[in-house]
Amino acid sequence: MGQAGMAVAVVRYLRSVGAVTAAGRVDPLPRPELRAVRPDERAPVDPAEFRRVLGNFASGVTVIAAPGDDAEGGPAGFACQSFASLSLDPPLVVFMVARTSTSWPRIARAGVFCVNVLGAGQQGLCRSFAVSGGDKFAGVEWDPAPVTGSPRLRGVPAWIDCAIHAVHTGGDHLVVIGRVRDLGCAAEAGEPLLFHRGGFGRLTS
Repeated sequence: MGQAGMAVAVVRYLRSVGAVTAAGRVDPLPRPELRAVRPDERAPVDPAEFRRVLGNFASGVTVIAAPGDDAEGGPAGFACQSFASLSLDPPLVVFMVARTSTSWPRIARAGVFCVNVLGAGQQGLCRSFAVSGGDKFAGVEWDPAPVTGSPRLRGVPAWIDCAIHAVHTGGDHLVVIGRVRDLGCAAEAGEPLLFHRGGFGRLTS
């Protein structure tokens, strides 16, 4: 199945379980005029320059995790910087995932996920979930989130238990909106784990 086919399959699945998709809420925007860049033209934005400039925006780091099933085995998860709160009423959060992600199809099938907000000192946990393939949960302690049963990693400063609410396409990524079902934070959350200019950092006063 191609990437476009995967996106269509996800939207069909969400509709079948009653989730709201973009087409069910608002009129779609007109399709932009697209054309290939000719050999004698400069690309609008150089990918390396795009990455370098956007790297100046510091972000937190999370692990998006979903429960497994009998067919796939253990749970699925990946490290994610592109996470944010979206709406207070209703309570919604959003994350972006590459269409090439091998974890995303499993999360989509589960229909639920838990956002694990990483704290300072959890760089190793981030690296474990940033790799592709293998058992990312090997040696990782976790318990089921209260509502969805998604993996809630031990020792994280905060967690948000969600059901998939909508999925939108966004270039080479998918924009996933989650409806918050439960959430919580540690009694002493401590400092967050930050990512800036290709490396980890922490807050300083």
